[in-house]
Amino acid sequence: MSREPIFGELVERGCLFQATDEAGIAGLLASGTTTIYVGIDPTAESLHLGHLLPLLTLRRLQRAGHRPLVVLGGATALIGDPSGKSSERVMLSPETVDQAAESIRHQIGRFLDLATGPQSARILNNRDWISPLGVIPFLRDVGKHFSMGAMLGKESVRTRLGTEGSGLSFTEFSYLLLQAYDFDHLSRSEGCRLQMGGSDQWGNITAGIELIRRRQGVEAYGLTLPLVTTASGTKLGKTEAGTVWLDAQRTSPYAFYQYLLQIDDRDVGRLLRYFSECTCAEIRSLEEAHAREPEKRVAQKALAHELTARVHGLWEADRVMRVSETLFDGRSISDLDSESFRLLESAVPGTVVSAAAEGWPLVDLLVATGLAPSKSRARTDIQAGAISMNQLRVDTVGKRVAREEFLWGRYLLLRHGRRHYAWVRLEGE
Repeated sequence: MSREPIFGELVERGCLFQATDEAGIAGLLASGTTTIYVGIDPTAESLHLGHLLPLLTLRRLQRAGHRPLVVLGGATALIGDPSGKSSERVMLSPETVDQAAESIRHQIGRFLDLATGPQSARILNNRDWISPLGVIPFLRDVGKHFSMGAMLGKESVRTRLGTEGSGLSFTEFSYLLLQAYDFDHLSRSEGCRLQMGGSDQWGNITAGIELIRRRQGVEAYGLTLPLVTTASGTKLGKTEAGTVWLDAQRTSPYAFYQYLLQIDDRDVGRLLRYFSECTCAEIRSLEEAHAREPEKRVAQKALAHELTARVHGLWEADRVMRVSETLFDGRSISDLDSESFRLLESAVPGTVVSAAAEGWPLVDLLVATGLAPSKSRARTDIQAGAISMNQLRVDTVGKRVAREEFLWGRYLLLRHGRRHYAWVRLEGE
C-alpha cells in the first residue's frame, strides 16, 4: 500500500474525529515512515471491543508503511485518567497493573506486526521512564510549562470540577502532565511525531504537543478517533450482560461473533468502514447486497467473521460461523463436530444427564433445560409441533430419548420454536 492516500482513506472511512493540523498530518504521512503512538492504560486483564478502532487504525497505518508504538500505561494506570469519568477511579495496585499489562501485550500481537524491520511495531511501558523521575526534576522540567488556567480549561478537568459532589483529586489532576511527558519522551527517544487516541483524549494529546513545542521546538501532531456508539446510543461492546472482551475466557468466540452478527442495520456499514480490511468499494457492494436482502444479514456476517478471525483466529471464526449457521440458517448439524458443538455450552442453556440411566423422557429434558416451564407445557408444545431434537421435529408426546440418539454419543440439540435452543450432555458411564 502506498503512503500517499492513507490519510484520505482514514477520512473516507470516517475514522477522523479531530486533528490538530489535517494538512500537516497528511503531509507527514505522505513524506515517509512516520512513528505513531497510541496509549492504553492496563486497567483490566483484557482489551475490549472499544479498543479495536485505535488498534486496527494503527494496523492500517503500519500496512501503509508507518511505524506503530503502543504504550502500556504501567505508570499512568496507577494514577487514573479522569477523562470521560464522573468520579475518581479505584486505585489499582502495581501488581494488578503489571499482570494486566502482560495479558494485553499478548493481545496486541494479534493486530500489529512486531517483527524486526523499519515499520515493526513496538510495545513499551511508560513506567520505564516515569518511575525514575524525581518529583523536583519533574515539576521543574515539565510542570513549569503548564499554567493552572490552561489545565483547568481542559474538558476532562472542567467537567469533573463542575460536577456537584465529585471534584478531582490532585492525583488525577496530574494525569495530564504525565501523558504529556509520555509524548515528549517518545518524541526524543523514538522520533514520534504523531499521537492518536479516542475522542476523550484530545486534551491530553494537545498538552503533549504543547510540551514538545516548548521543550524541543519541534512540531508534533495529534488526531482523535470517534467514540464508537450504536444507533441506540450505547457504546459499542457494552451490553446488558456486560462488556464484550477480546479474551476468549471472558467473552467466548461464539458470543463475540453473535454480538457482531446482531449489529443494527443502521450501524453495520459504518462499522465495516472502521474495522474491515475490505476496500470502501467492497463495503458499498456489501451494503447494496444487504439492502436487497436484509434478512440474510450479509454485511453483519462479513463484519462478524472478519473481526472474530482477527481476534480469535481464522479457524475459530470458521467454527463459530458453522455453529451459528446450524442454529439460525438451516445448516445441517452433520457439518459440526463435537468440539464445535461444545461452543454452545457457553452460549445457550443446557443440562447434564447421567449415562447410567437409560431412556430419558423428552418432557423431562425440556423442563430441565428451561425450554418448557412444566411437563404439561412441554407435552402441549410437542403436540403443537414446536419441539425439535437434532433438527428433526418431534411429535410423540411420550418420547423417550435413546442413548444412540445422542450425537457423537454425547450431545442432544433441542429447539423450541424457531430460535430457542438448549443442549443436553451425557456424562459418565
